[in-house]
Amino acid sequence: MKLFRFGAFEQEKPGVELPDGKKLDVSAFGEDYNEKFFATDGLTRLSEWLNSNADSCQEVEEGFRYGSCVARPSKIVCIGMNYAKHAYESGATELPKEPIVFFKSTSALCGPNDQVIIPRNSEKTDWEVELAVIIGKRASYVEEANALNYVAGYAVHNDYSERAFQMERGGQWVKGKSNDTFAPLGPYLVTADEVGNANDLELWLTLNGKKIQDSSTSDMIFQVPFLISYLSQFMTLLPGDMITTGTPAGVGLGMKPQVYLKAGDVVELGIEKLGAQKQEAVAWKPL
Repeated sequence: MKLFRFGAFEQEKPGVELPDGKKLDVSAFGEDYNEKFFATDGLTRLSEWLNSNADSCQEVEEGFRYGSCVARPSKIVCIGMNYAKHAYESGATELPKEPIVFFKSTSALCGPNDQVIIPRNSEKTDWEVELAVIIGKRASYVEEANALNYVAGYAVHNDYSERAFQMERGGQWVKGKSNDTFAPLGPYLVTADEVGNANDLELWLTLNGKKIQDSSTSDMIFQVPFLISYLSQFMTLLPGDMITTGTPAGVGLGMKPQVYLKAGDVVELGIEKLGAQKQEAVAWKPL
């Protein structure tokens, strides 16, 4: 299945895209795509419900806003420098021997086509196309061989980063990763059965129409099963949690000279089988 959420920010409703492209409002199912939904085998229950109720569901009218494809999870766990070329372009002198782990505030979540807000006093807002893994059931001390059994599905994520906040402000990376609109997710959560091998998907990003990231998830240093198992040794991953798995080379930080977002820039990105996103950069303004 392809799950999506639609409507005004923080008022989103659940939807499902059928194989023929028809988009259904499944609000009548009575649940959002949140921790409780995934923890109670919501994917199976929703699929069974659709078998009997799809014909009575309204189609979502064209022109709707996509929201984040999952409701705000308990945590967004991020993996840094998980593609070799990106690690070197970021200044690393050797590849990480274990995954670099950091967090991103869940308040950064937004829709895949929402504007990205360049934070107040920012001069180094950067982009990162990434594969996001959505956890389907509670995971603690998971064996790598069984790790994919804990995956609900996958989605496109743009791990926006303010590099000065991240690297020049004397603290953890989370400060440069958590501004509002810095985690567009979606448009879809594509269930694991439809994606197949998530470690062999093309991913790309363009800036103002020029392709600057172009790679495959097969180039990840630490791949999805290992990451799930590894993280579960240090924390319990809850249903609906999001693991974002790192970005390939082509970020602004690695360019010579460096290039960062300015108001009016347009970022487009996508991952094979998972869909595409588009964001226009705008300057922060007080409410």
